[in-house]
Amino acid sequence: MSAAVLAPGATIGILGGGQLGRMTALAAARLGYRCHVFATEHDSPTEQVCGAATVAEYDDADALDRFAAAVDIATFEFENIPAEAVRRVAAAKPVLPRPEILEITHDRLREKDFLRSIDVATTAYREISDVSALARAMRDFGFPAVLKSVRMGYDGKGQVTLTPETKAEEAWRQMGGEIGILEAFVDFACEISVIVARVRNGAWATYPPVENQHSHHILDTTIAPARIASEVATRAEGIARHVAERLDLVGVLAVEMFVRPEGEVLVNELAPRPHNSGHWTIDACVTSQFEQLVRALCGLPLGSVEHHSDAVMQNLLGHDVEKWREALADPFAKLHLYGKREIQPGRKMGHITRLIPHR
Repeated sequence: MSAAVLAPGATIGILGGGQLGRMTALAAARLGYRCHVFATEHDSPTEQVCGAATVAEYDDADALDRFAAAVDIATFEFENIPAEAVRRVAAAKPVLPRPEILEITHDRLREKDFLRSIDVATTAYREISDVSALARAMRDFGFPAVLKSVRMGYDGKGQVTLTPETKAEEAWRQMGGEIGILEAFVDFACEISVIVARVRNGAWATYPPVENQHSHHILDTTIAPARIASEVATRAEGIARHVAERLDLVGVLAVEMFVRPEGEVLVNELAPRPHNSGHWTIDACVTSQFEQLVRALCGLPLGSVEHHSDAVMQNLLGHDVEKWREALADPFAKLHLYGKREIQPGRKMGHITRLIPHR
């Protein structure tokens, strides 16, 4: 085998202990790989299914060095891991996707600037450095608009919808970041996402676009495939491949997009890792997004993205997880629980994928 191929038995390091790491580790185990997680708290969803764990803060240099020494290759399961921690691991062992991609995608302003630089359409946006700049931009952009923190925002955190009644000072306080980005509101017909996997030789595999429905800025339901025209789906897939190629991605990338009523596609955000909207692939596709990541990390050929069933994936947020018995009563429902002991409002506790087999 090529020197770039990691054979089964090798150890994959996962930075981050959430459910995405958990499902990656489960996919890795099926292919014969071991996983070692670096997490900031004990008994994380990922640690529960890994053979080894390092539990420390991301600024603990000694812990990062021990983690790197124990793995053959590493990846990350969410974007808000400090870039310094990822770079320290990368100095000792390969990290994929490469750290430079993480640094682009965990900064909303850099991400938008990158997309514009490669001729990918986005909504209008502006950097906001203080309250005065926000007040000026609110006059220029009109309403509604969305103020987001440039860093550390996800699942609606660090986001404020602006209306004519919104006071700039209050919006700035609610956002909670040092630098913001103001985005013009997009009048969209639907929100979609495309997940693309890419390996070292440039080969890629793209899942069909899916339709995403949000509640309070958190993904609630994914409908796969999206109910959009075939030409719009083709255009969205092409955009995702273009972004992955220009990033020189090795791994998995989710591209979230808005579809305008007239069919125009605008990119909203990027996530260089498995994505909530791709959970349906575990049960409905020949190869899940998580297995594709493992294959890309280890230098293996990508699997088929063909789906044998359409699907509707629904997140179990907070106390919705108590509906697990109801889910198991449906023979076409696949239940996935993340092992989180503490229920919090809006917290992703699991998901249900209801399959609609092709006849």
